[in-house]
Amino acid sequence: MSAAGVALVANGVFVVLLFALHGLKADLDPSWHFLSEYAIGRWGWLMQGAFLTLAGANLGTFAAIRPWLGTTAGKIGSALFLAGTCGTVLAGLCVTDPINTPPEAQTLSGMLHNIGGGLGLLGFIGTLIFSARLLRDPAWRAARLAVGIATTLLVLGFLFSFVSIATLTTQANGVFSPETPIGWPNRVGILSGCAWLAIVAWQSRQIGTQIVPPTTAAIG
Repeated sequence: MSAAGVALVANGVFVVLLFALHGLKADLDPSWHFLSEYAIGRWGWLMQGAFLTLAGANLGTFAAIRPWLGTTAGKIGSALFLAGTCGTVLAGLCVTDPINTPPEAQTLSGMLHNIGGGLGLLGFIGTLIFSARLLRDPAWRAARLAVGIATTLLVLGFLFSFVSIATLTTQANGVFSPETPIGWPNRVGILSGCAWLAIVAWQSRQIGTQIVPPTTAAIG
């Protein structure tokens, strides 16, 4: 199976696991709980596996588009994207604490999980650099509309998630309840990233390896 194929399958498995966990752990209200909390308690291993599967989707997509990332900008984007992927792995290996755990009661696992989430911001920046490179590459001319749509979904999802969660957290003074629906923007942000991975991996598969990628001497 090609790298793009691995990315598409892994991405699909991640989404399926998310929907399955909403049914398996129906006691966890999705409106105000983060996806990470599905890793706590029974069936938690499925959420951990989902994070690791998402990391696999990241790596598969990276491998599929790597031939077009040989410029300076592409290399910087690669470093940031891979740092974000390491964060996804860390989030999968380290179970988060319940949402209202006070800072002084946080476990080492919970703190490491949060660090992994923070690395996701680097991955987001790396993804934007990837989009800019692909949109400028002649080999991707036929895929520019698809990449543009994927990037728009990614940015809108990120902004909606970031602004909504920051606003609700400030309004609630960091104490969450059914009146602070941060769960939905959290899910939108993650699924918008999945959409980018799926679209870009699919387009790289369509383009194929017969197209000669840009040289590393090109200006990023």
